[in-house]
Amino acid sequence: MFKKLLLASAFGLSILPLAANAQIKVGVTISTTGPAASLGIPEKMAFAIMPKEIAGKKIEYIVLDDASDPVAAVKNSRKFVSEDKVDIIMGSSTTPASLAMIDVAADSQTPMISIASSISIVDPVDAKRFWVFKTPQTDAIMMTAMTAHMADHGIKTVGLIGFNDAYGEGVMSVFNTLAGPRKLNVVAQERYSRTDTSVIGQVLKLMAANPDAIMIAASGTPAALPARTLKERGYKGKIYFTDGVINEDFLRVGGKDVEGAYLPAGPFVVATQLPDSNPIKKVSLEFMKLYDAAYPRDPANSFSAHAWNTYLILKNAVPIALKTAQPGTKEFRRALRDAIENTTNLVTTHGIMNMSKTDHMGFDQRSRVMVQIQNGKWKLVN
Repeated sequence: MFKKLLLASAFGLSILPLAANAQIKVGVTISTTGPAASLGIPEKMAFAIMPKEIAGKKIEYIVLDDASDPVAAVKNSRKFVSEDKVDIIMGSSTTPASLAMIDVAADSQTPMISIASSISIVDPVDAKRFWVFKTPQTDAIMMTAMTAHMADHGIKTVGLIGFNDAYGEGVMSVFNTLAGPRKLNVVAQERYSRTDTSVIGQVLKLMAANPDAIMIAASGTPAALPARTLKERGYKGKIYFTDGVINEDFLRVGGKDVEGAYLPAGPFVVATQLPDSNPIKKVSLEFMKLYDAAYPRDPANSFSAHAWNTYLILKNAVPIALKTAQPGTKEFRRALRDAIENTTNLVTTHGIMNMSKTDHMGFDQRSRVMVQIQNGKWKLVN
């Protein structure tokens, strides 16, 4: 052994294992197939163009598809921490998958940034969610905008139809909480599966209640199904969607059946329509230019922008974490988590982020606007 030590020393080598990595490893699980593919595909495209270096450290993105399946998302996450030894986990695209991943992040003490919307992913910040953050706005922010718009436009009665999973239930729960103070009466609530091909029964029950407006608590292209059925059955009231539908595939699939509908959205969706004084506009247009140059046939959308914001968070937090430890160590993972939690006044494509020990999303009401679908496009409304 003594001779081996002398030989190693002579050649400037070490026989001891290195604890730290020369690069930062990022494990990304997103839904590029399955019902949420219209969310995951633009997210994957955003990860593909992210800079591969921050603060002098190379960044390796390990991207896997979870097929919109929470079980697969957990499997991917476990691979990231046990085999790839990642420093941070990103994803998933949907609320059910992101909720399922929390245990992996907490058990391995690996920071995680979700790209799904439900507030339940990060609130309350308990022992497990201590390690979890997210980039999309919460349901509470979006439903505040929606219920205010309804009340301001004379709506008194509302019907709800949404996914029968954590996303749909979360949105409808928040809506119900905010409806009372706005004097909105929820007269009917129905649910359906992301994979359903018919919602005739649910729509007939909604229409029998004769609401002034119907809110569809669903995401991606499956959200177009209730709208199509409502139009086919002659519904004349206003239709509202959540920000979970903001992509070109939804507009293509929904077509004339979603024309005129309202929804809350992140400012990025209408960035070109924002005043120049809005700092979000500059950051949004910079990302839009980069993304559209890489994918001229697939314009940047809300979901690609949510994914891009994970890079902006890393860009802000990594230099701080490197002052404490090096990648590949538990000390670095903890330092990175701490740096993310202390994010302050970070301008992103969807809002200005100020996180804290009790807020692992960090957006305020500046992170949403109301839009209407007009001529197959998103139009900013007052």
